[in-house]
Amino acid sequence: MRDLTPGIVGMALVGSSVTVSRSLVDAPLFGVQAVRYTMAALILFGLARLARVPIRAPRGREWLWLAGVAATGLVLFNVAVVRGVAHAEPAVIAVAVACVPVLFGVVGPLMEGRRPSRRVLLAAPVVVAGAVLVEGTGRTDAAGVGWAALALGCEAGFTLLAVPVLRRHGAWGVSLHAVWMGAVILAVLTVCVEGPAELVSMSPRQWAAAGYLAVMVTAVAFLLWYRTVAAVGSGRAGLLTGVAPLAAAGAGAVTGGGIPGPAVWLGLAVVVAGLAAGLRPERAPGPAPAGVRPAPVAPVAPVARMPRNAQESAAP
Repeated sequence: MRDLTPGIVGMALVGSSVTVSRSLVDAPLFGVQAVRYTMAALILFGLARLARVPIRAPRGREWLWLAGVAATGLVLFNVAVVRGVAHAEPAVIAVAVACVPVLFGVVGPLMEGRRPSRRVLLAAPVVVAGAVLVEGTGRTDAAGVGWAALALGCEAGFTLLAVPVLRRHGAWGVSLHAVWMGAVILAVLTVCVEGPAELVSMSPRQWAAAGYLAVMVTAVAFLLWYRTVAAVGSGRAGLLTGVAPLAAAGAGAVTGGGIPGPAVWLGLAVVVAGLAAGLRPERAPGPAPAGVRPAPVAPVAPVARMPRNAQESAAP
């Protein structure tokens, strides 16, 4: 549970971002996200220096993996969320993100060189079903469905593309490099598409939303999430994305959406059951039954020690 708690908190913060992003529908899309990730990169860099965490520079193909994380999990995902909530209720986007466990349960372990866990594969559809019950189908149109599908793919890319570089860079390195790369991409898009002058038109409420996304949903949530992925693997960690719709529903209720109905409580129970089944640690093999003798182990012949230098090899 100790390794899972950071991921749970991180996904709760991500779920809350769906509701917060509604206030940014009329804000300059690329500009506000560029400011958000620039702020987050500075925060992560400062915290890493204070914590004396070494940050390694990317090398070789690592540039491509980290750029993929930035382009999909940061740039395109936020475009999909902000544009998606203009065509659909936050429920639709949150449910799409909750379908990620099915992808993680299969693709994640394969990228890590392991077989998919049968327990995770069985639990993933349960978590998805519970998330759908929590959020319902929601109001949407064809464009909303398309943005929701893009958000699903980008959320998967955010984790799966980080798997090959997590071992060397850790949660701090992956988070910082992905964030500053995303900030650079968004800054270029701001200059080429919108123009920095449009940021002047943002209201105080929109700036507050951007600050929340920078600090809590980016700097804090990224570190928490990648720490759990590195500790338990992407397959088991993927089940925790079922927390996001629960957080989105809770944030909606706090901001005036009303008390959740019976379907939401039923969905909550289903998600908890799916998480409990999929995240339960594997059982260690028990002792052999009474009367059953273990197979004999063949003796191993001693291995000759190699001489360390020429004098030793010449000695009798």
